Amino acid sequence: MNVLSLFDGMSCGRIALERAGIQVTNYFASEIDKHAIKVAMHNYPDTQQLGDVTKWREWNLPKIDLLIGGSPCQGFSFAGKQLAFDDPRSKLFFEFVECLKHFKPKHFLLENVRMKKEHLQVITDMLGVEPIRINSNLVSAQNRDRYYWTNIPDVNRPIDRGVYLKDIIQTDLPEHEAKNYIVPFDKTLRILDKEVERGKVGWFRQDSQANRVYYIHGKAVTLCGDSGGGAAKMGQYLFGCITPDRVEKGQNGQRFSSGDKFYTLTAQDKHGVLVEGYIRKLTPVECERLQTVPDNYTSCATDAQRYKMLGNGWTVDVVAHIFSGLSVAAGHAVLACGETVQSDR
Repeated sequence: MNVLSLFDGMSCGRIALERAGIQVTNYFASEIDKHAIKVAMHNYPDTQQLGDVTKWREWNLPKIDLLIGGSPCQGFSFAGKQLAFDDPRSKLFFEFVECLKHFKPKHFLLENVRMKKEHLQVITDMLGVEPIRINSNLVSAQNRDRYYWTNIPDVNRPIDRGVYLKDIIQTDLPEHEAKNYIVPFDKTLRILDKEVERGKVGWFRQDSQANRVYYIHGKAVTLCGDSGGGAAKMGQYLFGCITPDRVEKGQNGQRFSSGDKFYTLTAQDKHGVLVEGYIRKLTPVECERLQTVPDNYTSCATDAQRYKMLGNGWTVDVVAHIFSGLSVAAGHAVLACGETVQSDR
């Protein structure tokens, strides 16, 4: 299979194809972020980098079997200014459409965020297929609600695996490394007892995604690509002072510790994990796990760039689930070649 990946980033599509058992002959990637390219090439050195997507008319490519991409979403997102197609980044969607017309792949996949119905309809009309809406929380510990447009057959929502933050926490961080992710404790922390069942403990300074604190027994908020070096804008703070069945109880007479130590993991409740100590940010490896990317896949980049590209990336297991339909399609094609057996499509 020859694959063309637009807005390829760190090649989450390649991981998903591999995980779905799809053999790739050539993987052509269009990307301009040098850090993402570095990570992609470190893991898949045979990737053929094409550069700027707007230069696609200059590409001399073989027959493309699969076209994939997640065009920049900042103009569509409810979390942004919702400029939609007036946003230069969102206009890159039309490059995907032009590539689809020109290269005529047998299959395609486009991913994007939740958006206004009128914008959703424009994309649907231009691609000619209805999207399927899948939240990554079915396969990971992250709430990441996305639309997927594809002509790959038999695509449905994956079964809920029941993965939570407590399941992806790094338990083997050396103390000197763990200190890098400690959130400075200050007196502006406000605790919201009424929201504990929804996973939010409270916030520092003001109630915004950048300052919120969450329990490890729930799901993480959506990773964002513009998080910066500290990952602060992702709301990536963990707090596990209490367990779900002990909401009203403190530990050692208090709910927050002002000591020097990090939270340590013990096995004191029926759920198997209890975190005690300081509030801290998610590590890059934990963010990889939220996106179901292999541990240390992005380790050749700085932490700042790792957070950014993971926030911009795909949840690999969702895409791998969709790509599993390619095997079904291949089976149908083989059957259709028989003299007495016909495909059911």
